[in-house]
Amino acid sequence: MLEVDDLRVTYGGAVQALRGLTLRVPDGEVVAVLGSNGAGKTTLLRTICNTLKLHRGKIETGTITFDGRPIAGRDTSSIVASGLVQVPEGRRIFSRLTVEENLRAGGMGSKDKAAKAAAQDRVYDLFPVLAERRTQRGGLLSGGEQQMLAIGRALMGAPRMLLLDEPSLGLAPRIIGQIGEIIREINTQGTSVLLVEQNATMALRVADSAYVLDVGKVSLEGPAQELAATDAVQRLYLGHGAGQEREVQLAVARSTKTLSRWTS
Repeated sequence: MLEVDDLRVTYGGAVQALRGLTLRVPDGEVVAVLGSNGAGKTTLLRTICNTLKLHRGKIETGTITFDGRPIAGRDTSSIVASGLVQVPEGRRIFSRLTVEENLRAGGMGSKDKAAKAAAQDRVYDLFPVLAERRTQRGGLLSGGEQQMLAIGRALMGAPRMLLLDEPSLGLAPRIIGQIGEIIREINTQGTSVLLVEQNATMALRVADSAYVLDVGKVSLEGPAQELAATDAVQRLYLGHGAGQEREVQLAVARSTKTLSRWTS
C-alpha cells in the first residue's frame, strides 16, 4: 500500500503546492486523482518519486510510505527498485531509439534475463502493435502508440504499483477509451495503479476510488462511482465539453465490450 499523510510541499520556499494532502492506494486497486491545472497532481507524483528538488520543491511536513517503509527523500532509483514506477506526462519516450530499444531501457534495472523476457512478452501481449513495430523508431509512432510504448517501458520494470500521469493527454476519444481498458487489464494482472487525470470520465470509469484535489488539498474522496454521481463532480468535471465527453463515454463502452488488447 502507498500512503501519503499530511503532505505539505512548497516551491521556492514560498508557493504552497500541497496543503496537508492525505491519500491511500491499497494493493490491488486503481485509485484516481482528479483536479484542474494547478491543483497539485503533478507535484504529488514528483514528491512520491523524489524528483521534487529538480523543480526547486521541498517537503515541509508529512510522510510517504510504501509497504510500510518511508520513501520520502530516497534515491529515485531505489524507489523504482521497490516497485513504484511512473509513466510521465507527455510520454517522454526515447524518440531516436526503436520500440525494442525503449523497452530494453525500461528493463535495465533488472539483471534477471528470464524476468526481462517475460516482461517483454507481457508488453507485446498487451500491445500487439508494438510487437509489429519493434524495429521502428519511437519518434515515428502515433501519439497513441507512443503512449502504449511509455506504459510498456514502465511495465518492463515489473512494477507492483504504476503511477500514470495524464495518460489521455492530447489523444483522441477512441484511444482514451482504449487507455481505460488497458489500465483495468494491467490492474487485473496484479499491478496497483495511481492514475492522475484531468479526464474524469475515463478515470472514474476505471478507478475503484478517487480523490479530487483543489488548490493542493483533497476536497472530495470516496468510491469512484459514488463521486461520479455527486453534483460537484458532475458540475466541475463532467459538465464541460459535453460533446467530447460523450465521445469518450462511447469509446470506453465500446472498448469494454469489444477490445481484449490495445491495438492501433
